[in-house]
Amino acid sequence: MEIDRENLNIFKKLNEKCGVFGIYSSTKSVAEFIFYGLQALQHRGQESAGIAVSDGENILVFKDLGLVSQVFSEQNLAPLQGSIGIGHTRYSTTGRNIWSNSQPLYRMFKDEVFAIAHNGNLTNTEELRKEQMRKGVRFETTTDTEVIASLIESSECESFEDAFLEAIGKIKGSYSFVILLKNKLIAARDPHGFRPLVLGDKDGDYIIASETCALDIIDANFVREIDPGEILFIDKDGLRSQMMLPVERTSMCVFELIYFARPDSYLFNKNIFEIRHRMGQQLAIEGFVDADMVIPIPDSGIPAAIGYSAKSRIPYGEGLIKNRYIGRTFIQPTQEIREIGVKLKLNPLKDVIKGKRLVVIDDSIVRGNTSKKVVQMLYSAGAKEVHMRISSPPLLFPCYYGIDMATKKEFIASYRTLEDIRKYLNVDSLKYLSIEGLVKAIGESKDKFCFACFNGEYPVPINNKVEYNKYFMEEAQYQKESIDI
Repeated sequence: MEIDRENLNIFKKLNEKCGVFGIYSSTKSVAEFIFYGLQALQHRGQESAGIAVSDGENILVFKDLGLVSQVFSEQNLAPLQGSIGIGHTRYSTTGRNIWSNSQPLYRMFKDEVFAIAHNGNLTNTEELRKEQMRKGVRFETTTDTEVIASLIESSECESFEDAFLEAIGKIKGSYSFVILLKNKLIAARDPHGFRPLVLGDKDGDYIIASETCALDIIDANFVREIDPGEILFIDKDGLRSQMMLPVERTSMCVFELIYFARPDSYLFNKNIFEIRHRMGQQLAIEGFVDADMVIPIPDSGIPAAIGYSAKSRIPYGEGLIKNRYIGRTFIQPTQEIREIGVKLKLNPLKDVIKGKRLVVIDDSIVRGNTSKKVVQMLYSAGAKEVHMRISSPPLLFPCYYGIDMATKKEFIASYRTLEDIRKYLNVDSLKYLSIEGLVKAIGESKDKFCFACFNGEYPVPINNKVEYNKYFMEEAQYQKESIDI
């Protein structure tokens, strides 16, 4: 679970690992549908993209680094002929951003080829990798997805399905899979349901996707969410469902609702935009301040800002304009580049905010660096007061289930008090949404979600030695730093 610290950019937000898409058709060529589905899931991963299709005899894979629109063209989509296929967009949390780590992975079980794509993060990767290496297995990538594939490849089971079920029984952590065989599509979601996975239908064809927005783009109908612990087998005989492991409790990552999922997607049959709107309303109840205008940090702060404005009756306004054509930057982050970089992405509307008391809404604060720069820009543009409001609780604990924040030191709230953060950001006031307020806004039982990044209660134990050692070292360093502060 490595983090490329040299390339951390100044616009750092939490990033989720991947998006997956699958389709089984009896008649259509599916590559273009997968292409459009992946474009709808582009927000879940921007580092690489890939498509695998089967024509009933052969599986063909094309993948590369870059955005979906950069990787695929009319020319390289044309050879991908087949009526069954899967696709993947990747953000690397386990394994570097190199071509070999892009997905789908193409592998062999006995004399049967298969392709696999995975969203999530295993907590026992190193343990399984070492076990496989002792058996003589060689790894070509640094991803946990290859560990899963290797368990299938090296299985002594007679059938692929049995080998897959055997592998599922060994892995722990978060995962949503799509697997392509020559004549079959398999989808699976981990027993805790950390990552979303949905089933759709288009003219009798079965669709699998990370989010419902990928169904909308190809005019497919949403059928239902795939249950935690459920496996779907889709072939010429139709769809067959099987529960693989007992489900003690579901633990969907609550950040799917706060930030990761697209606002037009649905989870628990609820629109994500509406959930975030209610988060803003609840934030206005918990953190009202007299002001002249509510403005969001675009784009992720917009739904909550609209909700805050509606509840507080403070006018909503666009105070910051976002340049949506700026991607990740790998320029060394000198002080001068930081100054230029934030302005390149966000620019204040001076005539709108001059002389006004502003409530600034964002979904989260990670390190606080970007928030501090934005506040400076607002004051420089003439803001009279800046009150920061965050539509989630403070981030305190590392995630081991597929978010690229793995150390406490990366969360400003884990080693500074609320007042310390307020002073660091140089805002007139600061308020986070409470966990209780977040649960109320979502409108579902707290027991359905993972809140580990807020409260340190991990649904799946971090049971691999490497991760435990890292965790306890972080705890010791955190305690030392807390004393120093």
